[in-house]
Amino acid sequence: MKKLVLNLFTFAAIGLAVVSCKNENKAETSDAKEVKEVVASANYKAVPESSMIMWRANKVVGGHEGTINVSEGVAKLEGDKLVGGNFVFDINTINPTDIPADDENHAKLTGHLKNADFFDVEKHDTATFEITNVEGNNISGNLTMKGITKNVTFPANISVNGDELNITSDKFTIDRTEWGIEYNSGKVMDAAKLGDYLIKDDVVLQVKVKADKA
Repeated sequence: MKKLVLNLFTFAAIGLAVVSCKNENKAETSDAKEVKEVVASANYKAVPESSMIMWRANKVVGGHEGTINVSEGVAKLEGDKLVGGNFVFDINTINPTDIPADDENHAKLTGHLKNADFFDVEKHDTATFEITNVEGNNISGNLTMKGITKNVTFPANISVNGDELNITSDKFTIDRTEWGIEYNSGKVMDAAKLGDYLIKDDVVLQVKVKADKA
């Protein structure tokens, strides 16, 4: 009976891992690429309150999720094809949505995420994403955080409805340590000593942009 339970548990764990890998593929990352000038027939201006990065960071036990809003951004289209654009994300808007706003732990975690352990907003209060290439549904761009720029490629659904543009990426992961966010990472600290305080390096992201024709 114990063997049967163990086998069922193993099967379930493998199944969950497969689903997770399928739904949250790791983004392709490389060194920063040149941002080329593009020919665009229309510009669409991002709507800050409806445009954001949704994130989820996992620990060994539990984790947190939330949002970071766009402060400004422009998507460039040639016909109905996305050809370029750039977006600025205001790190001061970081919001852990899994904790109620009136809970004292919300303010505590928000403050920690803004300090030097994570984003260090006193020195780096914004992150930017500049599109370098669009191939089919795959968007590539230079993502800059904490003064470090890497090129990231991820799949997204791009739709134009009249004067409104919507970009919604698939969920994907990036390795936070590539952008110098190393707090409680097993790569830079003794994972065994961290125990349950270890924070996984892969962070799940999803980009959502709503933009109106300028």
